[in-house]
Amino acid sequence: MCEAIAGLELRHRQRTRCEDHIRDARSTGLRNLPLHGFAQNQIWLEIVQLALDLLAWMPMLALTGKTRRWEPKKLRLRLFSAAAQLITTGRRRYLRLAAHWPWTDVISAAADRLHALPNPG
Repeated sequence: MCEAIAGLELRHRQRTRCEDHIRDARSTGLRNLPLHGFAQNQIWLEIVQLALDLLAWMPMLALTGKTRRWEPKKLRLRLFSAAAQLITTGRRRYLRLAAHWPWTDVISAAADRLHALPNPG
């Protein structure tokens, strides 16, 4: 009896996770197909898929704590719309973020975590 309840709970959690992914896809650009031609919309869907892949991997690799549970809308507002400059000096690139932005420390920590990952291949 207890195993059946555990199985039902697992199935319910998996369905909830699937519905969350569908909601994230709709908020990322899958709500409507904005272009007229089939090939153009096919390209649009590929771009949306790339964005969803980035949104799936970024929390696992770069974010920590409560920032891992941010929805795509909150990520766009807080992280992706930050004012910054890409500075190249001495053959190195630096990302200079606005000091007044409230989530500068989150972006800096995420960039540091990504930079610390081993180089694939």
